[in-house]
Amino acid sequence: MARFTLLSALFAASLAFVDATPFRKGVRAVTCSETWEPVTAQDFVDRLNPGWNLGNSLDATPGETDWGNKPVTGDIFDLVKESGFKSVRLPVTWTNHTGPAPDYTIDASWLTRVSEVIDMVLSRDMYAIVNMHHDSFMWADISKPDSNISEVEDRFRKLWVQIADKLACKSSRLAFEPINEPPGTTEEHGMELNKINDIFLETIGASGGFNDRRVVTLSGAGQDSIKTSQWFKRPANITNPWAIQYHYYSPYDFNFGAWGRTIWGSDADKASLDSDLKLIRDNFTDVPLVIGEWQVTPFRTEAAARWKYFDFFIRTANKYRTSTIIWDNGGDFLDRPAKTWRDVTALNILMDAVKGLPNALPDSTTDQSAPTQWTAATIFHRVGAPVEDATLPFLLNNDTVTRVDLMNTGTASIGSVPRGQSVQYRTVGSNITIPANVTAPYLSASAAPGSKPPLTITFTNGAPIQIQLVQWDTPVLSTSTVSLPPASATELAVPITWKGLKQPAAVRAVTVDDQKPIVDDWTAGIGSLQAGFMTYDGQWKWNDTHVILAQGALEAMGTVKRDVVVSVQGWPREEGNMVNFTVTAAA
Repeated sequence: MARFTLLSALFAASLAFVDATPFRKGVRAVTCSETWEPVTAQDFVDRLNPGWNLGNSLDATPGETDWGNKPVTGDIFDLVKESGFKSVRLPVTWTNHTGPAPDYTIDASWLTRVSEVIDMVLSRDMYAIVNMHHDSFMWADISKPDSNISEVEDRFRKLWVQIADKLACKSSRLAFEPINEPPGTTEEHGMELNKINDIFLETIGASGGFNDRRVVTLSGAGQDSIKTSQWFKRPANITNPWAIQYHYYSPYDFNFGAWGRTIWGSDADKASLDSDLKLIRDNFTDVPLVIGEWQVTPFRTEAAARWKYFDFFIRTANKYRTSTIIWDNGGDFLDRPAKTWRDVTALNILMDAVKGLPNALPDSTTDQSAPTQWTAATIFHRVGAPVEDATLPFLLNNDTVTRVDLMNTGTASIGSVPRGQSVQYRTVGSNITIPANVTAPYLSASAAPGSKPPLTITFTNGAPIQIQLVQWDTPVLSTSTVSLPPASATELAVPITWKGLKQPAAVRAVTVDDQKPIVDDWTAGIGSLQAGFMTYDGQWKWNDTHVILAQGALEAMGTVKRDVVVSVQGWPREEGNMVNFTVTAAA
């Protein structure tokens, strides 16, 4: 590889020239006029907590707006900061903005755009992490049998030469992360990813500017705690302050809406989460740790189970001195155009848990084998039934109710729950009872199905809890029978009228003749709320007017070549809230 001559190096330094040609050993000629405030890796990780991910924007492919989000503007970060977040992780995908081999030149306008968004964060006195994101599977998957490792290393190095040079003079509140969730399943892969980390450190260290002092968050295979604990090796002779970053989306079925699971919170659930976070802390007792991605989305989970997870997850991370950065893709938590949080209660629970404040939490089913699922996070009332007092079991956690308010709007404000009309309530032990006369104006035998103005329960110490009021009835399908579409089809949308919450809890698909699951047949042996149920996104989706069978379900139906009954279960998950349609096999 070409090297600087002494003359060219002196000339470049005098002009503060940034050379983005392929990597050479020795310091490249980036000089900075800004001042640098040193920060240790532990201080950086402590100060970024809690953090928020700008998902599906700079990491979207092929461009920033192609995954449904508008161009990033600074007011988004005003909102994030106002809500209590201290940092922003900025996932960036470089592949579609990169020229061909051998130089892999990054489009200058894309480098500038990334730099601009970083400055939006830093100018608000927040911390930031920038990375190489979906490139990990687009070209950098070293676990593929036919992967050209030398080519991956070369491309990785040349991209980070350019990224590091462009960002070399950013403040110490910016950290670098080499690559997101690098695939790897064997010790050999783990060793190669350790080498990738070494290449990264060598490359940024040679860039000049402040990069040899910048905090870096390194990771192991898959960026998960188990493989990182197994195969990650501490870099030798590292000069950068460094932390380990890993991601946590466990349990998989609860986090990703798999196999009908919408329940969480048993003692076993909590012990498993604690064990996972303890494992990596015990393996790296003196290394700062940050969970760079985690979430439990409102679109696949029941509210009380989700809120219990939020609270326990954050407290467990605190217990093991681990900072957290929640994943948000623009469709989960922050409604960016509307500038509102979709689940303000979860936000408040998160912020109080980070501070160590106790949170009172609505209780819910924890037994996955239960035939129905109850919750204290929502007062469900079925059309045609009389209105009765609603008793809500809570986990008070040494907190005390101070008031209950009936909101006069269904819109939550940012960072706190607005209060409306104070109403009567009763508490006996850990139960909070809302009298029938409070909800009767909204929930009645003849009221129209749908969400009603919520109640807000306020406590002495913890986060206010927003209780939904939902009038419900069984959803109505436009048809009871549809034909399996051609094999080339990617989805099948069936019109449905929701009668309550405008989303299904879960979707099941079994053969008509013998009731066998068309996918994951092992689910036949687990509880009735999971037997035969499919996985969200890959096999089913929904919108305001349709339930959608995705490509994975259609392919399974084409394989079994028999009629299949699809059952759509609404909220609440109880008897009488399921509707069926049959997909007839192709002739």
